[in-house]
Amino acid sequence: RGVQAHRLCPLRGAGSSLEPEERSMEPPAVPEEEEEEEAVPLSVAPGPVGCQLFGYVGIEAVLDQMKIKTMKTGFEFNIMVVGQSGLGKSTMVNTLFKSKVSRKSSQPGQEERIPKTVQLQSITHVIEEKGVKMKLTVTDTPGFGDQINNENCWDPIIKYINEQYERYLREEILITRKRKIPDTRVHGCVYFVPPTGHWLRPLDLEFMRRLSKIVNVVPVIAKADTLTLEERAEFKQRIQGDLKTHAISVYPQEDFDQDPEDRALNDRIREKIPFAVVGADQEHQVNGKRVLGRKTKWGIIEVENPAHCEFPLLRDLLIRSHLQDLKDITHNVHYESYRVRRLNESNRPG
Repeated sequence: RGVQAHRLCPLRGAGSSLEPEERSMEPPAVPEEEEEEEAVPLSVAPGPVGCQLFGYVGIEAVLDQMKIKTMKTGFEFNIMVVGQSGLGKSTMVNTLFKSKVSRKSSQPGQEERIPKTVQLQSITHVIEEKGVKMKLTVTDTPGFGDQINNENCWDPIIKYINEQYERYLREEILITRKRKIPDTRVHGCVYFVPPTGHWLRPLDLEFMRRLSKIVNVVPVIAKADTLTLEERAEFKQRIQGDLKTHAISVYPQEDFDQDPEDRALNDRIREKIPFAVVGADQEHQVNGKRVLGRKTKWGIIEVENPAHCEFPLLRDLLIRSHLQDLKDITHNVHYESYRVRRLNESNRPG
């Protein structure tokens, strides 16, 4: 009777205690269609979808927290200026940050002489604006390109940049690290091109080719007021052609554009590079307003007037729009490649 009762109850599971042991020895046959259905993983789920909140939670307050923390701790920004003597590098830095941060202001009364070799001088200032503190380090390179024989004149500059990477790496690999590692790495290098109006010199091409691999290079045409508007436009086109011919990638690099919006913005900037800039650290009266500019017999060249020069574009790139991007690319690209190379060298046997 028990066997007949079991046959009359098809709904009872195979794993039931009332099922005879002879039947439990073999698993029930499963159709092929059911096997295919079971092969599909049940854990697969679509990508993250935005969730509609029923009320205000306060997630946006994270931005306020980040702002308050940044204002308390401040941040570092390290910039290097490279070019021949007399191109207005110190004046340009003073104009950029509207303060006396160049080496000339820190050495009053000292006669400036061209050094026999490339010497690097770094000056650090703390600048504060609306409660935000920035530790600014300006590194100047007097003596670059001023000698008769400029062979390997870029070696001291490359050595200095790599030394800052090495200093950061040594602090980073310590067992007991500092809570905030001092950042002395060069975030941007502004290269001053002489306003010849013809083409880039072999020295300019070789320097930017070597330096663009380890640091963000931003070329500018120095003292652009010595060129007419037509000469300036032709000079720009020739420089852009030379950079493309020699495969020199200056900042902002096309490879590091993250989304279409950034690419569109950076494309507009790349069309303007190199920026034709004019530096001035003296104010003049123009239409009842005090403006920074250079006074000539024909009028006053306003530094912050886009119709006169492209200094506002350079300032916006370095400070207002791409300062954090300069730091991110320095850390995630240039420093990362140096770190990988150094760790591979240290792990290599012998």
